[in-house]
Amino acid sequence: MGGSRIYVPAIYVVNKIDQITIEELEVMDKLPHYCPICAYHEWNLDGLVEMIWEYLDLVRVYTKPKGKLPDFNEPVVLRRQKCGVEDFCNKLHKTMVKQLKYALVWGSSAKHRPQKVGKDHLLQDEDIVQIIKKI
Repeated sequence: MGGSRIYVPAIYVVNKIDQITIEELEVMDKLPHYCPICAYHEWNLDGLVEMIWEYLDLVRVYTKPKGKLPDFNEPVVLRRQKCGVEDFCNKLHKTMVKQLKYALVWGSSAKHRPQKVGKDHLLQDEDIVQIIKKI
């Protein structure tokens, strides 16, 4: 794998699985990178969404304003390779990391809830973050 070629991850989405037999579906199930769906009946669309998130290697991080409930409607989406608190701040606003005093984190990356962390803390999927700024 060299030269000017770029290999990107691919998912083979097979639609209209309501029109094939179980035996045909079992044969297709042995294929790599494959996701069977039926758009008409809305079968396995959640499985397709999860597969896309997994293949793109993305992480959803939710914001929590001080004194309010977390906002689960609009997550901040980060790449798993760049999912630290510093990356989270930069995604919100380029000057926010300079104003960062610490962050409070709830979720699987936190040892206790909430955990007080610095800019180098690595976030995980569906963590909740509250930014505390310097005065």
